[in-house]
Amino acid sequence: MSFPLLTATAAVPAIGAIATAAVPAAKRTAAKWLALLFSLATLALAAVVAVRFDPGAKGPFQLTESHAWIKDFGVRYELGVDGIAVALIALTALLVPFVILAGWHDADPMEEAEPNRRWRPTQGFFALILAVEAMVVISFEATDVFLFYIFFEAMLIPMYFLIGGFGDRAGEHGEEQSATQRSYAAVKFLLYNLAGGLIMLAAVIGLYAATAHQLGSGTFSLTEIVQARADGRLELAAGTERLLFLGFFFAFAVKAPLWPLHTWLPNAMGESTAPVAVLITAVVDKVGTFAMLRFCLQLFPEASSWATPVILVLALVSILYGALLAVGQRDIKRLIAYASISHFGFIVLGIFAMTSQGQGGATLYMVNHGISTAALMLVAGFLISRRGSRLIADYGGVQKVAPVLAGTFLVGGLATLSLPGLAPFVSEFLVLVGTFSRYPAVGIVATVGIVLAALYVLVLYQRTMTGPVKSEVRAMPDLKARELAVVAPLIALLLFLGVYPKPLTDLVNPAVEHTLSVVDRHDPRPDVPVKADAEAAK
Repeated sequence: MSFPLLTATAAVPAIGAIATAAVPAAKRTAAKWLALLFSLATLALAAVVAVRFDPGAKGPFQLTESHAWIKDFGVRYELGVDGIAVALIALTALLVPFVILAGWHDADPMEEAEPNRRWRPTQGFFALILAVEAMVVISFEATDVFLFYIFFEAMLIPMYFLIGGFGDRAGEHGEEQSATQRSYAAVKFLLYNLAGGLIMLAAVIGLYAATAHQLGSGTFSLTEIVQARADGRLELAAGTERLLFLGFFFAFAVKAPLWPLHTWLPNAMGESTAPVAVLITAVVDKVGTFAMLRFCLQLFPEASSWATPVILVLALVSILYGALLAVGQRDIKRLIAYASISHFGFIVLGIFAMTSQGQGGATLYMVNHGISTAALMLVAGFLISRRGSRLIADYGGVQKVAPVLAGTFLVGGLATLSLPGLAPFVSEFLVLVGTFSRYPAVGIVATVGIVLAALYVLVLYQRTMTGPVKSEVRAMPDLKARELAVVAPLIALLLFLGVYPKPLTDLVNPAVEHTLSVVDRHDPRPDVPVKADAEAAK
């Protein structure tokens, strides 16, 4: 048997979570270093996966693993990756070490002299981060629907404790009220995502019943179901397929999140520490948009086409609604949260444009949004920890006392508004081109989101970094060595992928073409004839 590389990539952070949690309470620093080492080992394995993956190879999945699990119900432990999964596994493995470094002191014990303060178990904080990483990685690898569902739901538990138990210390109110707000945000996050998961579970059971009825034995295998549909052995009635599609899509739209199922995100990100907020929006939420590509489109191609007009409208509303609310925010972290809702609208728009440029751009957007949001949110976290406030109005003139912090904040903001030369521009451009080629009116309306993004990012920078130096920030220190080690590689990646995105496009384009072939959609022909067609017409 060949080495189970995909299993190892998910198992290493899981083992790391157990090992970190087992470190004695007095050895907090040892727990931090242990968590960091396991995250770096996971990154090394993800790099091996990327190197061994061949974008030009035939077949939808590579590095596959398949073992019987629950035979009586057709459940298998089945893993495999395409180019999209490889890119997102690499993103996850890359960001987690930075999340750990950025949150190095976020779970340290609070000062005992202060009343109403609680002990914050450092080991638990870093163990939960590694547990989330393990569940996200195996979600990207799973090609058995039931296996995917288990980890899709299981990742909610460590995230719940990260939000509710290790919230932001820089709230507007006292510790007691801040704890109440953290609990509210954590419960809201859990209830929304559990509701989506329960509806998906009903659809998963319905899919199994449909395969059992037509194939003789039920199966959850994505490859078997797609092949059976291609061979004509599995034909779902239109009404049945649409109901199953809606069950899957609802859960993924909550996770993404897509308007109007988005309201948990601003609360969760606002009350979390900056590293946990990055984990939410740059890592966990990507499972939702990834699953739309892997499961919604490939399992239910006809229903996907049927639902496309409504989903495009929801994506447009997300783009504009998220951007407009970001413009009016007083809280830095909630502004970034609403900006992310707008960006997820672009990702969903690209997926359901059903063009190679749109879906390729959406996949790049998942990666580039993860990097840019991580850079902006982590620098914002460093800023907030220095001043002790998330309110924009409490800042001013920071660039005069902490120029490196202000400069990295500006680059992260410019990436968020998709400035040409930075990585998100490439993905946003492809999404808009792919959308416009099939749905011109939708593409035109979506461009308004770009203008609004420039508004909320530049206004945020102006109000916090420029102008007179406020007395509260006059003694603010600049970025330290550990903080620079977090931010500098992310800025470098934004610049590199902004001018040379070819490694990513070569990786994801074959997977996008496979998805479009399963859905039986092709890029629309241009209205203007190409030169060869014009000469033939003569």
